[in-house]
Amino acid sequence: MGLRGPIAKMKSALEVPVQYSLPIGVESFPLNERVGRTLALRFDGEIRCIHCDRSIKKSYQQGYCYPCFQRLACCDMCIVKPELCHYAKGTCREPAWGERHCLIPHSVYLANTSGLKVGVTRGVDPTTRWIDQGAAEALVVRRMKDRLEAGRLEVLLAEFVADKTNWRRMLKGPPVSLALADERDRLFATLEAKLAGEPIPGESPPDAEPVSLEYPVDEYPSKVVSHNLDKEPLLEGTLMGVKGQYLIFDTAVINVRKYGGYCLTVE
Repeated sequence: MGLRGPIAKMKSALEVPVQYSLPIGVESFPLNERVGRTLALRFDGEIRCIHCDRSIKKSYQQGYCYPCFQRLACCDMCIVKPELCHYAKGTCREPAWGERHCLIPHSVYLANTSGLKVGVTRGVDPTTRWIDQGAAEALVVRRMKDRLEAGRLEVLLAEFVADKTNWRRMLKGPPVSLALADERDRLFATLEAKLAGEPIPGESPPDAEPVSLEYPVDEYPSKVVSHNLDKEPLLEGTLMGVKGQYLIFDTAVINVRKYGGYCLTVE
């Protein structure tokens, strides 16, 4: 007997290894204990908006119907590119939402995912963000007053280091370990030279220490093949591991977050 319902991005907890569960409707399906065992995901053709719960034929921005995608601030381009935050211009889709989510402290971090990258996340504890990206190690390098300032610093640093994860490389195994404090110092020295005497924005977190993460993976794929539920509604095989927001089967990998709101039977 399996569970059926609309799924959402996997929940995670920072343990050794990271603990994962898959939300299915009102239930939660534990995943760590399933690694090494047969698992089947079956899409029955129904999709429900993760915000308003209406039945839809196509989802946008990982789970929203088109009206919600057009209306909600969490679907705006500035969520993907924080340097485009336009709250101060008075054009935020939902000003109250912006005040709660954007006009609060943000962290700029370095993470070792498929290699070194810079990123931004809300709040002072980016752990969930690091797990979602499949980071092997990460370090907060700057605390910023709001999302816009964090995004602007990310853009400056992205001239010298990647700001995206190569997900295929990330799924092939752990990256070569890096001394993140040394990488931070090298990047900041390069940025200071570019700024020509201007201080680097934000504050240096005095208590920040590198964090290492381990994932429940028995075996990484030698060749990464992505499964598309819209084309092939059934994915079954042996679950070899979980990393980031991906389930790694012996037959293919699947990005769970991409299918938010899809009604699946999991057994």
